[in-house]
Amino acid sequence: MTKTPETESRKLLSRLQAVMAEADAGQERLDRITHLIADSMGSEVCSIYLLRDAETLELCATQGLAAEAVHVTRMRIGEGLVGRVARSARPINTANAPDERGFRYMPETGEERFSSFLGVPIQRLGERLGVLVVQSKDAREFSEDEVYGLEVVAMVLAEMTELGAFVGEGAALSARHTSQFMFKGVCAQEGAAMGHVWLHEPRVVVTRPVAEDPDAERARLVEAVDQLRTDIDQMLTRAPVGDAEQREVMESYRMFARSRGWLRRMEEDIALGLSAEAAVEKEQSSARARMETVPDAYLRDRLHDLDDLSNRLLRRLTGQGKDTGAELPSDPVLVARNIGPAELLDYGRSLKAVVLEGGSVGSHAAIVARALAIPLVINAKRIATEALNGDPVLVDGDQGIVHLRPEDTVASAFRDKLAMQAEAQERYASIRDKPAESKCGTVVQLNMNAGLMADLPSLPTSGAEGVGLFRTELQFLTRARVPRRGELANLYARVMDAAGGKRVVFRTLDIGSDKVLPYMKPQDEPNPALGWRAIRVGLDKPGVMRMQLQALIRAANGRPLSVMFPFIAQLDEFTQARDHLMREMDREAALGHALPETLQVGAMLETPSLAFAPPHFFELADFISIGGNDLKQFFFAADRENERVRRRYDTLNVSFLTFLEQVVHRCAEGDTPLSFCGEDAGRPVEAVCFAAMGLRSLSMRPASIGPVKSLLRRVDLREARAVITEARATGAQSVRDGVMAWLKRQG
Repeated sequence: MTKTPETESRKLLSRLQAVMAEADAGQERLDRITHLIADSMGSEVCSIYLLRDAETLELCATQGLAAEAVHVTRMRIGEGLVGRVARSARPINTANAPDERGFRYMPETGEERFSSFLGVPIQRLGERLGVLVVQSKDAREFSEDEVYGLEVVAMVLAEMTELGAFVGEGAALSARHTSQFMFKGVCAQEGAAMGHVWLHEPRVVVTRPVAEDPDAERARLVEAVDQLRTDIDQMLTRAPVGDAEQREVMESYRMFARSRGWLRRMEEDIALGLSAEAAVEKEQSSARARMETVPDAYLRDRLHDLDDLSNRLLRRLTGQGKDTGAELPSDPVLVARNIGPAELLDYGRSLKAVVLEGGSVGSHAAIVARALAIPLVINAKRIATEALNGDPVLVDGDQGIVHLRPEDTVASAFRDKLAMQAEAQERYASIRDKPAESKCGTVVQLNMNAGLMADLPSLPTSGAEGVGLFRTELQFLTRARVPRRGELANLYARVMDAAGGKRVVFRTLDIGSDKVLPYMKPQDEPNPALGWRAIRVGLDKPGVMRMQLQALIRAANGRPLSVMFPFIAQLDEFTQARDHLMREMDREAALGHALPETLQVGAMLETPSLAFAPPHFFELADFISIGGNDLKQFFFAADRENERVRRRYDTLNVSFLTFLEQVVHRCAEGDTPLSFCGEDAGRPVEAVCFAAMGLRSLSMRPASIGPVKSLLRRVDLREARAVITEARATGAQSVRDGVMAWLKRQG
């Protein structure tokens, strides 16, 4: 470039803006842009490659390469220098491209004549959109100013792509926000739903990426940053005085907001011709790109803070707050990058489903979604980028699949699936008040899981005989402080009232691992699932557990009370926890408070070790509940958060069923009531197998009770047992195939 970087860059961006306004079609715009950039940079070649799909780049426009190669030349992400730029999201600047590692010669383009190569990513907020390339015959490296200037141009192209400026023929030029998409995520809560997208945090769209008056834009930026800093200072003054950890986080947040380097980089972007909001977004894109490559969790969290600050700043500059004026649709499907439990509870049961870009099957959001019986799909990458408010969407929570803007044939098939499910629900309603009694006369008790007051109305309508598990941690997870004893006692009393005399099993606080309280200091543990969690926390820090036990005793107020301790791994943990409860009973009696009419104290069997506890444990426990979700991951040594391993292991594996049978026998010897609690209990085929192995009580989400009861009433458990025995004898790894074949013969 012959002029100063500021003057030449602003001149180029101004001409770009004129091209965008004058050119009609997407292809014409791209062709004129490549000519403009090549001319401004004094290079013989300028080419634009856009993503045709998630893994393929397509040459969409060029000045200097063979015209017939446009929409013909394609390459995979990572292939050649262009593919390397797309994969790494970083520029490649070389004086001798053919000698560069990974160079790939494309004969149809005629590029063998060119030596110098500069490629920069076209990306928006960390999302890859394509690659912008300039090439020259002369063997020279482009200057830092030229590289930086081309990055600014690429950022403007990314914004224009977001605004649909390059719509035309060919998949790489199709309208991004009118195309159909299928996202393969992970099932975190089963169920199917059809509705319209509601974005939890609507995307900020920069409609004016180029500005002519840098002084005015710099003033806008400085004013918005000053307001942002004031907001953060006020947040810091409102932080609880005694909460050192929260104040530390806010101080870190304030440090980022006052970073001179952050402000300086944005001012430099403005000097090159960007608007204030485009400059913020350019720095945000860089932060997100770094976030994906940083292995250190602490640094990733800090980059996430910077990302959040950029969002706040963008909303100030554009006036695009969360309240966009859009109305919540009648059938909302919530789409978000991630969401906290309190925010999800604010939406309540109005949602048809939830789809997250991040999350985990044990996350706070997943726990709340299960409590609300809302289908939840997690790890649906890029959906928050592709979706717009009001887009039609289909959520198959069973398969972890989401269809955005589905074709008519897909939508029709999905409606048929929902209609079949509705018919099935009508059939289940007809047997709601009948027992889950098999053809051989075996009766299986079916209970429901709950964690919120909002779950209790499902008790009479689901056909459940009681609440086999009430998760008490949700009241702790959704608050900014530890709940008071009186608050908990009032809640537990209302739960018992709503149960109408039916048994409710209260599981004491199950925190740690993936359930970290907002006000609890995170533990730096190499494997949190096997670390300081649940009863281990309660016994080491007994204050909260004692308070919770007092609340439960007072809530019972003379009524029967069932208390279950989570994650018991050996006898002494149970005896210590039970002793705490008995001491609180004595204390309440001394205070003159009414004691429970009866008290049952149980344990959750989630570790294989407890199945081999001394006989005294089975004699001491009033009941035992198998926590299937955790037990299975520990039994198979397969993290249930890890898709690559958890799907390898079947619940109907012969080894696992044999283990369950041993637990049944041990409980029978001690005359200890036994139940199975977890997602697998709510799957009809698995439920039949559990019952055939001797389990006579199952606890599941309310919506599963009808399907499970329906199948149990249509089979002979003695025949099911015979099928399982036969599969064992043949050396089968799983009994699933044999059981499924038998069920089909039953019609």
